[in-house]
Amino acid sequence: MQNQSLLTRIVPHPFVSVIVAMSWLMLNHSAESFDIVVAIALGLIIPKLIQPFIVCTPNIHWKSAIQLFFVVLWDIIISNIKVAKQVLGPTKNLQPKWFRIPLDTDHEHVNTLLAMIITTTPGTVSAGIDQERGDILVHALSCDDVDAEIQAIKARYEVPLIEIFDLQQGERS
Repeated sequence: MQNQSLLTRIVPHPFVSVIVAMSWLMLNHSAESFDIVVAIALGLIIPKLIQPFIVCTPNIHWKSAIQLFFVVLWDIIISNIKVAKQVLGPTKNLQPKWFRIPLDTDHEHVNTLLAMIITTTPGTVSAGIDQERGDILVHALSCDDVDAEIQAIKARYEVPLIEIFDLQQGERS
């Protein structure tokens, strides 16, 4: 604690402080001076109170994270259109499949975020991460080529996640 700067002691988690303050202002639908003062106070107090519960935040590459955000956002939009066509079309055209995606790392954050991205993208749902087997069980609403789907998920999501957390492919945490 002695080595920490004054700013780090006052604002231990700046990102959390900003989120708390902005949330307060949005929930109140107000930018009056009183609400701004309360937002700042909450932004300073709440992160300090929860500091013991927040594990050390990993260093991430923000440029890669922002790029992945837009890739996922695009995929969600396109997948919504595809799923709508599939669901509204003849059900005989649906080819639901269960498959396992082998993981290139056992890094907790990478694997959790990968499962979350898979679930968020319409048409696929991750059913669970099996750390012992080193894979994620996925259900696809319709899938013609399982191997191509696995390679697409790994290339579009897993590789960028590994870059974001500055891991080497195959690296174990």
